[in-house]
Amino acid sequence: MRNKSIRLLLITQATALLFACTSGTDTDAGPHPGILWVRDAAEFDAIAMQVYRVASDDLPGLVADKSWTAMPGQKSYGELPPAIVFDVDETLVSNVSFQEKLKPPFTNSMLNEWNANNRATAVPGAVEFVKLAREHGVELFFVTNRPCRRKPQIPGPCPQEAITVQDLVEAGIPADSDHVMMANERPNWDREKVIRRDLIAQDYRIIMLIGDDLSDFIPCVRKKVHKPCTEAATAASRQSKTELFHRYWGAGWYVLPNPMHGSWTTFE
Repeated sequence: MRNKSIRLLLITQATALLFACTSGTDTDAGPHPGILWVRDAAEFDAIAMQVYRVASDDLPGLVADKSWTAMPGQKSYGELPPAIVFDVDETLVSNVSFQEKLKPPFTNSMLNEWNANNRATAVPGAVEFVKLAREHGVELFFVTNRPCRRKPQIPGPCPQEAITVQDLVEAGIPADSDHVMMANERPNWDREKVIRRDLIAQDYRIIMLIGDDLSDFIPCVRKKVHKPCTEAATAASRQSKTELFHRYWGAGWYVLPNPMHGSWTTFE
């Protein structure tokens, strides 16, 4: 049954991606079809709930199996406490309303301002899964590429972190700054998330990765090079790496559909 669910997830997601080419709004034609699909299609809600349902079914076994890690290459993890690493946007928090009104080009400050002034909503199934994971004693980390940038008249090096925590809480997902890890929050925390995942893996057995972008799971899949990567990804290298880690998809790695934006859009 689970294998059938995963196949359905992949087929439906692939169908969505066929008509979703770029993010943002076409001022002449209205919102892009990918945005409309996320906003209006019951199928999007169904896929999101399906992803979190499969993750919920897998959760007890992955917590109990101390030989399991969702981090390839993680060592000496058997006695570490379990943790799940989530992306934030389009994984836990939906930004479809922002995408609908966005007039390109996108900037991080535009999203930050929007989130500061609009109440966040959760991706279907996310709140229930987070609650279940915490009931099983799992530590939750939220690794986002929303960047830290100082702002005049706002104290602290990362005012965006408070907004991100606020968004998660508004969406029904309790969080704090100790568990939210922003891009540029530390000198070596670039947009390549593997550095932050590796840091978590020093103290926790990572039992699940949940995100909407290939980079939430696999390092060095972006066209732009970020440390520790040394060369740009290509469409072919992304496909090869996706196939290389085939045993993790739907079994420790859970991907949400996002036909609106993401690293995939740079490989058109």
